[in-house]
Amino acid sequence: MTHPDASSDPVAFPPTLWAVADLHAAVRANRKRLAEITPRHPDDWLIVAGDVAERTDLIASVLSELRSRFSQVIWVPGNHELFCRSTDSHVGRAKYDSLVQLCREIDVLTPEDSFPVFGDTTIVPLFTLYDYSFRPAGMGVEEALDAAAQKNVVLADEIAIAPFTDIRAWCWDRLAYSITRLSRVNGPTVLINHWPLVQEPTLRLGLPEIALWCGTRHTRHWPRRYHAKAVVYGHLHMPDESEFDGVVHHEVSLGYPREWTRYDEDRVWPCPILELADDGTGTMTARTARRQRGRGMP
Repeated sequence: MTHPDASSDPVAFPPTLWAVADLHAAVRANRKRLAEITPRHPDDWLIVAGDVAERTDLIASVLSELRSRFSQVIWVPGNHELFCRSTDSHVGRAKYDSLVQLCREIDVLTPEDSFPVFGDTTIVPLFTLYDYSFRPAGMGVEEALDAAAQKNVVLADEIAIAPFTDIRAWCWDRLAYSITRLSRVNGPTVLINHWPLVQEPTLRLGLPEIALWCGTRHTRHWPRRYHAKAVVYGHLHMPDESEFDGVVHHEVSLGYPREWTRYDEDRVWPCPILELADDGTGTMTARTARRQRGRGMP
């Protein structure tokens, strides 16, 4: 993957909103890829859609490094940031609260902060978790989890998050909180969440049972209801750009080396979501970013 170096003329590129997810920086090969996440313009912004790492010190290091490069960095948590051990000083909801405080100390925006505006578009970081509702029709939660376990499909969340908090209750609390905040937003938005907001992307999973840990049906209509220009998510490790109900959803994860080495060379990563343009009256508006070769992943 090639990037313009620091000497590139920023006038040649408009301010751009970029997005990445699932950096999994504890993996040595992935850490080397962080050097590729660079701006082209001094006013570029970066979305980091969860799963930076598990350890708080490494999360802080990565986000601080990215914040030093970009004009603004917006982070939402993934499941890996929430992983806990019984010996940790912060577990469950308290760990999330500690990460929010950490981000504030390094000037990184979170789902708990005022929503920033990029041009004319409100950028909305979300944290919704999942409630096991991406499951077969007619099947209850426990029945679906038991069926998955019988096929040896159990995510690490069940030992690293679930023992420390009621995930479904936390999900529903987050949904109510997010709806309250979203209802106050006027105009176009970009919705950011680690987990997909609609179920369709999970239908491509090789192991369909994994969908249980991939979102909630209650966010299905949010993109249209809250005037999304785009939705940004990760978690699935299946980079994609698909349109649902007239809104483009971008899966922007890096994933693990065995996954990203299979990606097509034309894949654009980091993923450009919006770029600023003068509407002719001196007002900067955010339009869909152009895809250009030269930023594709090898």
